[in-house]
Amino acid sequence: MRTAFVALLLLALTTLSPAPAGAADNGEWSVRPADSAITPRAAFELPAQPGTTLTDRAVVTNTTAAPLTFRLYVADAHNTERDGGLGVRGIEETQRDVGAWGKPEQDTITVPARSAVTVGISLTVPHDASPGDHVGALVAVDTRVRPADGSHLGVQRGVGARIYLRVDGPQQPALIVEDVRFTARSPQIPWTGTSESTVAYTLHNTGNTKLAPGVSLRVGGAVLGGPGERRLANVPAELLPGQKVRLTETWAGAPFAGWGQITVTASAADVRGSGTDGFLRIPWLIAACLALPAAAWWLLRRRRAARAARAAARD
Repeated sequence: MRTAFVALLLLALTTLSPAPAGAADNGEWSVRPADSAITPRAAFELPAQPGTTLTDRAVVTNTTAAPLTFRLYVADAHNTERDGGLGVRGIEETQRDVGAWGKPEQDTITVPARSAVTVGISLTVPHDASPGDHVGALVAVDTRVRPADGSHLGVQRGVGARIYLRVDGPQQPALIVEDVRFTARSPQIPWTGTSESTVAYTLHNTGNTKLAPGVSLRVGGAVLGGPGERRLANVPAELLPGQKVRLTETWAGAPFAGWGQITVTASAADVRGSGTDGFLRIPWLIAACLALPAAAWWLLRRRRAARAARAAARD
């Protein structure tokens, strides 16, 4: 029986770092901007005017002992739903932004073993391009389809060097936090087990510049357990314009009792956004401890009222 292969594109993109440049590299081949006369570059960072065409060069390096053939294309970048990291549109998908504006001078190249090939790239910015940041990648996709372990699927791998294109015009950073949800899953008997409470929220970049958000959480109200404030860790390093990501973080030290509200605040580039969720959490043991004095007080009042009624009847 013939094995059916479906090509899956796996992409590794460069990180934007103030450190000296490094290529987007998967251990077999890499893609990077050609070095400028001043300093190495980790990514294409290009200012642009609407209606202009930019040109640059990229270096594709093959570190294996055999020649490799690659398909080259320019792709739109986006934040992924899985964790907010950066992904790109596939080679067969419709490109709408940087991916539609860019084109390598060669669609296919073969790089000899342990060698590098330099290829040109052009970006034609439309006259009606919106101001702000537009992010994509120059991607080199290995033409080989490799079988995936334990599956009838095949895998095509790609490596991409990021393209940061900033179109002239007003820069308007904006960030909001939406749909905060606190889910308490602490033990019914306090301090007898681990908490599996979670905080879920949506980060939404409503501006036109990429942001590097930091997110904190604050507890308000009357609560038992948990710190009053903490930083959230699983936050994307970059949130692109117009993108929103749904994030969930486990909170081991969450309050196990009380009432109040959870406020999630995100900040970046001098902009801030917040969202809240209320909570009411009373474990049955604490509820019982509170109910016993109340029940005793109620019974005492009933007994006093009964005595008073009997005394009035005798008179």
